[in-house]
Amino acid sequence: MTIQQKVFWLRLVTLVGLCLPAVELAWRWYNGDLDPRPVTVATHATGDWAVIFLLLSLAMTPARALFDWMPLVQIRRRIGVAAALYAGAHLLIYVLDQKWNLVVVATEIIKRFYLTIGFATLLVLAALAITSTDRWQRRLRRNWKRLHWLIYPAAFVALVHFFIQSKVKIGEPAFAAGLFAWLMLWRVLPAPLRTRWLGLALLALGATLATVIFEAGWYWLVNGIDPLRALEAYLDPELAPRPAQKVLIASLLVIAAVALRRLALAANKLWTKRYVQSTISAP
Repeated sequence: MTIQQKVFWLRLVTLVGLCLPAVELAWRWYNGDLDPRPVTVATHATGDWAVIFLLLSLAMTPARALFDWMPLVQIRRRIGVAAALYAGAHLLIYVLDQKWNLVVVATEIIKRFYLTIGFATLLVLAALAITSTDRWQRRLRRNWKRLHWLIYPAAFVALVHFFIQSKVKIGEPAFAAGLFAWLMLWRVLPAPLRTRWLGLALLALGATLATVIFEAGWYWLVNGIDPLRALEAYLDPELAPRPAQKVLIASLLVIAAVALRRLALAANKLWTKRYVQSTISAP
């Protein structure tokens, strides 16, 4: 299979995967599986998927470097656009919940901080999606990279919105924040460490500790709960897995996947070398 064919199928599979959550949600809504509050469930689901795809888009650059597979660059843009579309659906369903009263929606966005920052994040994601094309990249030149650097603060603000909207049940946003920490720590690591085992081990440790700090700090600052109580929860097996434990597991899975990929590449190189040698030595 040629590189062009691999890219074609990768793009196709990615497109189908990006559409599946919306199709599944629409089907459940049609069948009444979201009752008794379908609008609320759909609002939260689209917001969750927006965050997931936002993190996945940020993960493409580390994945390309760790797995040494350039075609991953070809789907980064699609995933980022999908994140913006799901964020737009998140707002649209909220407007539906408000009976399409745009005055009420605007008032709520101004009054409620978590809606304000959520709307601001949507505007940034929309701008990045619109200018993600090659044509805009040529038009903006150096300013294109400066504009798309906003993806990092936008992701951070989106996570804050996720935390506030989740209220006291912050397991999912804490896990997402831990993954975001891993992605950001990878970018600040010295370049030689980014693909080495030591660097991956440091990332696993750093992201796990960051998740613990995010969770305990949020409970303390927002809910007034002693941070030690959040730490003690990690000692209770009935409460497992906690967000930081999930981040650690995810980090270890990345290390395992990288190891398998490198073994496969090494085996392929060895097989190719032997094949070439046998061909040369053949009479």
